[in-house]
Amino acid sequence: MATPTLSKTSLPGVLGEIMIDVRASDRKSPGPAVIVLHGFKGFKDWGMFPPFAERLARAGFAAVSLNVSGSGADDRGEFTFPERFGHNTFSAELADLDRVLDALDQGALDIHRPTSVGLVGHSRGGGMAILFAERRPRIGALATWAAISHVRRWRPEPMAAWRRDGRIDITNARTGQVLPMYPDTLDDIDAHAGSTLDIGAAAGRLRTPWLLVHGSADEAVPVAEALDLDRVRPAGVGSEKLIIEGAGHTFGAVHPFAGMTPALEATVGGTVRFMGRHLG
Repeated sequence: MATPTLSKTSLPGVLGEIMIDVRASDRKSPGPAVIVLHGFKGFKDWGMFPPFAERLARAGFAAVSLNVSGSGADDRGEFTFPERFGHNTFSAELADLDRVLDALDQGALDIHRPTSVGLVGHSRGGGMAILFAERRPRIGALATWAAISHVRRWRPEPMAAWRRDGRIDITNARTGQVLPMYPDTLDDIDAHAGSTLDIGAAAGRLRTPWLLVHGSADEAVPVAEALDLDRVRPAGVGSEKLIIEGAGHTFGAVHPFAGMTPALEATVGGTVRFMGRHLG
């Protein structure tokens, strides 16, 4: 397999640019592609995502990594668009995914129209990936890493204060930067949590082969959420579960990336093999 090359492009998204990296070893002929979606406060260049995308590309996939338009992050991973972050919603992320998949199928991302498409999402991105795969049958294989099982992530008291004050502040633990969140997220939850944003219901309807990966010691999304998803998802569709004993939310990865850990290697290797079994 040839050495992967990296191309960068962007698409108009709901809240601004969707920044996209495509890593591929073969751009001359059609092949399978895998979309990689970050989570809350994440971005395409965070820690484990570039080496994972490189591994996908070396395995023969076109790896399509993106910053959703409401991530707030620029192409260097700096949060230079705090207002976009502040107005981001779950529904906006799903709409951005629609645009990326449509662009892939139009051959508009520096590669041919893929023969098949997989989707990998981490944390919040895992929940969005479940919702997206359930309504877009073009997704032929799904992998979720530490996925959320519901969109109501806040207790009633903080939500009430959030509405009263018109914002809450989110601190980036790595940089100390304070990012605003406006009530757009609350409005989105109130309008759609029981319908288009019902992750559990989507998981129960999903017929796409699904690799569910979670760490037993996840400090941000309890492993109980993975078990909830596993209980409702249909049997007999090529799905697998991987609970990694002792692993946390990022499977030992940090940013800047400091190398593979055993938990991350199990996650990355297992995902690449799973995609290989289900994408032609």
